Amino acid sequence: MFKYDVLIKGSTSNDGELKVKSAFDEKEIGSVMTADGAGVEKALSTAYELFCDRKRWLSTEKRIEILKKAAISMAGQKDDLAKMMAAEGGKPLIDSLVEVQRAIEGIECCIETIKTSIGREIPMNLNAASNGKLAFTSREPIGVVAAVSAFNHPLNLIVHQVAPAVAVGCPVIVKPAEDTPLSCMRFVKILHESGLPEEWCQAFVVNKMENATKLVTDKRISFFTFIGSAKVGWYLKSQLSPGVHCALEHGGAAPVILDQTADLDSAIPKIVKGGYYHAGQVCVSVQRVFAHESIAEDVAKRIAEKAKQLKVGDPTLSNTEVGPLIRRREVDRVDEWVKEAVKEGGKLLCGGNKIGETCYEPTLLFNPPDTSKVSQSEIFGPVVCVYSYKDVNSAFERANNIPFSFQAAVFTKDIDLAMTAYRKLHARAVMVNEHTAFRVDWMPFGGHMQSGLGTGGIPYTIADLHTEKMIVISSSGLIPNS
Repeated sequence: MFKYDVLIKGSTSNDGELKVKSAFDEKEIGSVMTADGAGVEKALSTAYELFCDRKRWLSTEKRIEILKKAAISMAGQKDDLAKMMAAEGGKPLIDSLVEVQRAIEGIECCIETIKTSIGREIPMNLNAASNGKLAFTSREPIGVVAAVSAFNHPLNLIVHQVAPAVAVGCPVIVKPAEDTPLSCMRFVKILHESGLPEEWCQAFVVNKMENATKLVTDKRISFFTFIGSAKVGWYLKSQLSPGVHCALEHGGAAPVILDQTADLDSAIPKIVKGGYYHAGQVCVSVQRVFAHESIAEDVAKRIAEKAKQLKVGDPTLSNTEVGPLIRRREVDRVDEWVKEAVKEGGKLLCGGNKIGETCYEPTLLFNPPDTSKVSQSEIFGPVVCVYSYKDVNSAFERANNIPFSFQAAVFTKDIDLAMTAYRKLHARAVMVNEHTAFRVDWMPFGGHMQSGLGTGGIPYTIADLHTEKMIVISSSGLIPNS
């Protein structure tokens, strides 16, 4: 059993215990004490006072040393961290192991990025006003960071929100998802064990949402980073104090285009992985596949055949490929959406049934109406829809006809079509001959429209957490030809 107290420096109170249960069998696997209002206030005052006292700032050398030690520590605990994630969040062990490795590489990316995080010279001596002057900028931490995270990548998301703050030198307060707090608390403890003073990274969960709101809306924070649902993210943004910067990462309903030239032997396995990975609980999961009418039925059948072969069940077992959904009510919701799509005319080629109370069969729907929920909204479950099209321009229009825009993909051997897809698809990133969930952690990653605000990815987050500060020096020694 994993047990954690609130990780708030100097806090002496709490709001009771949160029991953490396995997403698969709902057995208790740990507990975390929750923060009360006094605890949240303590975290905020501690972080703000720390940032205001420049004498207490950690040197870049020290921050790099801490992050290096944390990466080494995580590498030594890789199996245990993966098992913890699989148990609390339901991500299969084979994928949880990959997530731990990504998290380690994310910390290493923070180290490399901060080494090259520099200012710039501003041109002077260009006119009478600027003669005899030298100007340049340097980078400073933006201030206190408040991070609110999601359940689906309970370690790597925290690394993406917290490690850049540590690298830059921002005090950070993180609130993980109540379903999956254990991985976050363990990572924060690893940072502390690696030499980071506790006040530089504090973490807690809450019983009362008013306490989470207090963290987000406080005027002492300078940057708010959120990963989760669009409804919650946009609401919290509206509650931020004036001047607070923010980054929001929501979900999407990722489209894939396949034309007649697509290499289906290569494309189908990638689409299956991108659609059913982590039971579809990924913000850029393959959801809507638009295939030319000459291949659409074959594409749908081939995806369905592979989906039927996926091993569904206990995520802590090494051969499980698809685990549970995070909550029972999500299983019920996905089932309702699928049955509604079938009733509206979609053809069910595989799946469409609950497996126990927490799992759902990998499901393939062929030609559900464009007006169905499965076509218009993020499923966030193990469901892929295949649609036939006659003209590729109509496929682009249908792919774009939703209020989400994140990542998209096109499978083709036609370079002109690939370039057209890149230009016409509403997406922040378009993958060519790769599924929509492809990501490496140093690339820009984010949505626009309802899918989010700002750009994630380690180097981009580090840039967001800096302010560029300029100095202008006036000296007669700088006057040309003096």
